[in-house]
Amino acid sequence: MPKRAPISRGKDLFGDAPAEHKPAAAAHRANIDGGSRGNPGPAAYGVVIRDGRGEIIAKLKKYIGRMTNNVAEYYGLIAAMDYAQSHGIRALRVESDSELLVKQMRGLYKVKSEDLRPLFERALKMSKGFDSFRIEHVYREQNREADALANEALDETEGKAPGAAPAKKSEPASAKPEPASSKPEPRKIQARFRSGVLYLLEDVELPDGMVVDVSIHLRPKPPA
Repeated sequence: MPKRAPISRGKDLFGDAPAEHKPAAAAHRANIDGGSRGNPGPAAYGVVIRDGRGEIIAKLKKYIGRMTNNVAEYYGLIAAMDYAQSHGIRALRVESDSELLVKQMRGLYKVKSEDLRPLFERALKMSKGFDSFRIEHVYREQNREADALANEALDETEGKAPGAAPAKKSEPASAKPEPASSKPEPRKIQARFRSGVLYLLEDVELPDGMVVDVSIHLRPKPPA
């Protein structure tokens, strides 16, 4: 009588079972912002970093000298990635309200500015050092904390308390108040641009040769 093959025991018993995978660690999130008062002018960046549970683990801010807004944005991005890499963070998601920076990092916009090119190349190289890296555009309202930090750095450099209004100079008690200006308040009038001509949508009597200021605010075209 032929012998039966012995029943496999131990680890062979589960040889066909799928391997057990550990869940990937949630990505850390960095909100970044950079600003310049004057563009170019005094500039600073602000960074808020959260762990995978959404808890804030770091707030960074720094005055960087006389720069443009876009340069300050890149400084903030590099600061966020430098902090992450130095603290062993392997997965990072960056949120910025700078559409230019986000699209340049995604390869959708070319980097034409000579001031931005070395910063872009450095940031791109650093981004490849993560196991997972994403950068996304958010609206300014979603980036308030990073924006506040950048402004705090600028205020501290200028000797102001964070969030404080500019100091007003006190006048001598004998000083007489200046008369109110009699200049009329400007009027806002809607207009429509067609075939190279701007048509006012209200009847306004203006003398010939009158010079006016025009502020253009684009609105979506109403459906037909």
